[in-house]
Amino acid sequence: MFELLSEHHWVALFGLLGGLCLGLAARLGRFCTLGAIEDALYGESYVRMRMWGVAIGVAVLGSFALMATGWLVDTSTYYLSIRWMPMASIAGGLVFGYGMALSGNCGYGAVARLGGGDLRSFVIVLVMGVSTYVALSGPLAPAREFLFPQSDVTFGETPPGLANYLSAASGLSVPVIGMAIGLVFLLGSAASRDLWKKPQQVLWAAVVGLGVIIGWAGTAWVARVGFEALPVVSHSFAAPLGESILWWMTGSARPLSFAVGSIAGVWLGAFIGSTIKGHFRWEACEDPRELRRQILGAALMGVGAVTALGCSVGQGLSAFSVLAVSAPVTFLAIFAGAALGLRQLIVGFQPAE
Repeated sequence: MFELLSEHHWVALFGLLGGLCLGLAARLGRFCTLGAIEDALYGESYVRMRMWGVAIGVAVLGSFALMATGWLVDTSTYYLSIRWMPMASIAGGLVFGYGMALSGNCGYGAVARLGGGDLRSFVIVLVMGVSTYVALSGPLAPAREFLFPQSDVTFGETPPGLANYLSAASGLSVPVIGMAIGLVFLLGSAASRDLWKKPQQVLWAAVVGLGVIIGWAGTAWVARVGFEALPVVSHSFAAPLGESILWWMTGSARPLSFAVGSIAGVWLGAFIGSTIKGHFRWEACEDPRELRRQILGAALMGVGAVTALGCSVGQGLSAFSVLAVSAPVTFLAIFAGAALGLRQLIVGFQPAE
């Protein structure tokens, strides 16, 4: 198998396939983090928030089904292999959410919009990609490591996952508990007449969940049968942006990775989706104040995502899919930060009555 494609090519291919799912869902299904929050806070519509719940439910069901078959080992995932840092989740989530509101997109949304021809998102992608590495291994790394030191889960210690904790308390198997929670999430989120008025919304939400499952399944397979000891990962759009930028600059010296494939897949899926819809058009920023706000927001998102160990997709979908306890806390913090940023923008740009 690896005679035709190397292990690095395989993980990049799985990233590309999963990324295609997410990119198509963004353009054809209007799947968007900030859009869902805006609709809930100011549009009195919870349809896109329920879409997010459907995606989580599908991802949880699929991920724990992989665990039940032995395909995926929970502790091989990054989110369950290190001890949870509550303050990092809260602080990082708040900063990320606030930056997302300022820039008008998360990292995933920016790549998807770039696939539709929005050059403003190109600035967000570049700034966020660089800022993640500034906080991950650059000048801000020592401060981050001092404030939020990471430590691995030791042998015999319960991984920081909701299903793992419930299993330790009840004696039931982790996969059974996880799939039960995923089913509840899926049925609860899908129980809405407004959501089913457009069945394709449910379909595209499920496709997003499938994209997360493809990431876990594909990288777990390569890790099991390969020799490179590559990490078992799924989609996230913070550090992978920086990793992709580095690969495009130094590809002859750096191997392909899941992250590079994932970013390329979202861009390609979004391009295909926007072309199908007839929405592809070149757009640029005409307001310097808007550009300044987007640059600041992108920089904050990069730092916040590294602090929280994931972005709206990394924590809100991939970490949620294995029921890491950090996921709901980080997602709520992102929601709160975004709500604060949106309120500031609305008050600042609309005259008081």
